[in-house]
Amino acid sequence: MLARLYSVTLEGIEGVVCEVEVDVSRSGFEKPIVVGLPDAAVKESSERVRSAILNSGFKYPDTQWLVNLAPADIKKVGPAFDLPIALGMMTGTGALTGDELRQYVIVGELALDGRIRPVNGVLSMAITAAANGFSRMIVPLENAEEAAVVEGIEVFGVGTLAQTAGFIAGQLPLEATCVDLEDIFGKASLYDVDFADVKGQETVKRALTIAAAGGHNVMMIGPPGAGKTMLAQRMATILPKLTMAESLETTRIYSSVGLLDRNTALIATRPVRAPHHTASGPALVGGGTMPRPGELSLAHHGILFLDEFAEFPRNVLEMIRQPLEDGTVTVSRAKGTITFPARFILIAAMNPCPCGYFGSTDRRCRCTPNQIERYLGKVSGPLLDRIDLHIDVPPVGFVKLRSQRKGLGSDEIRQQVCTARRIQAKRFDVSRCNGKITTNATMTHRQVEQFCRLDTHAEMLLKQAMTEFGLSARAHDKICKVSRTIADLDNSPDIKPEHLTEAVSYRKLDRKL
Repeated sequence: MLARLYSVTLEGIEGVVCEVEVDVSRSGFEKPIVVGLPDAAVKESSERVRSAILNSGFKYPDTQWLVNLAPADIKKVGPAFDLPIALGMMTGTGALTGDELRQYVIVGELALDGRIRPVNGVLSMAITAAANGFSRMIVPLENAEEAAVVEGIEVFGVGTLAQTAGFIAGQLPLEATCVDLEDIFGKASLYDVDFADVKGQETVKRALTIAAAGGHNVMMIGPPGAGKTMLAQRMATILPKLTMAESLETTRIYSSVGLLDRNTALIATRPVRAPHHTASGPALVGGGTMPRPGELSLAHHGILFLDEFAEFPRNVLEMIRQPLEDGTVTVSRAKGTITFPARFILIAAMNPCPCGYFGSTDRRCRCTPNQIERYLGKVSGPLLDRIDLHIDVPPVGFVKLRSQRKGLGSDEIRQQVCTARRIQAKRFDVSRCNGKITTNATMTHRQVEQFCRLDTHAEMLLKQAMTEFGLSARAHDKICKVSRTIADLDNSPDIKPEHLTEAVSYRKLDRKL
């Protein structure tokens, strides 16, 4: 009368193995009971399970039943427990044997007619199941390829409750789902846009190449229609291709919030997120009663593009300061603390003034000095300090706009970026950074002193810039890191004065406007 089987619940984006105990008793319960900190979706499973069992042609228990979801101190969320509860109930009535069930980790939502619907977070669940020593997993058919990318576990996709029961009873053989990862990456790692589409803006392309090579954050300032959005959308096309580990990290975030396409097993292109400037703090950073990832985490290993940067509420912008430094977002609630990954390249874009034409030679600015000062003052100094490159994006003239000549394409620029990244990978492996430091932008102050040594001429240039612009210690380190990246792009072991001069030229907002 007691069935015991295994499932997985999500805590943030991490999976937790749960033991599902189903007791089909002859007395003692007035109604079906689910215990173990279930949320509303789990509590409502009793009605879905009852209809699914009856409509699939199986016997429903004449007596009431109790379900315990252990460990009892972890909140159980979502409808993924429907299928294991139904199978446990069928074991209690003798339709299945419990020994077979305990070999599998089982997840799935039930429809009233017995169909099995897909659930969120299956990739994280499969990773957790494999890490806890399970070798077999039963998932909804539409989630099978997503789970099958995890090594060390056999994944069986099922479409109905009857099919699942037949498979477990040995009456209906099923083949484990297999995926070709090379084929998935080959088909999915293609972009629809290219840097060759952008006319002119060679100076800005150069700055974005530096940002991609070193993982630096960027601020683009220019009038409306200059091409800021177009450039930002193509930034991901010049970054190195996602590795398998990076793809898994990114995919599990999207899977946990239900943003992964059901026909997609893995995300093979770097994500580009562009939230609207009316987005709230929890939407951007993450949060909620049951914390879930925000836009910063959805941009993990990709690009976070914040257009109309100065229009975001100041308190919202201040929330991204710490994630820019740490590469993680920590959401604290009374019930616990959850950490989400958030290692991305920030690309911010803004106009130089409310009307957008301050400093333009083509159109007259209508803003007063006070309006311009208030507008630029919406972005705090500490936040600007964390942005490595400040770039002017001038309007494109008619001749360049109509020219048929194409500039460098994304593939050519990506080759330069990948060469610089290989130099950095070799450098940081030698310094035994344990994989925590992968780009110049993530260097610590100690590593800046070690890898960004300057000659006498470069020292004088940096001293002059620090004095004239009133730069902070953080801005000092940012300039050194950008200089190191420029030297890597030139395949130079040393930082030369011209590298430092170019890096200083990208600190536009530190100067007096």
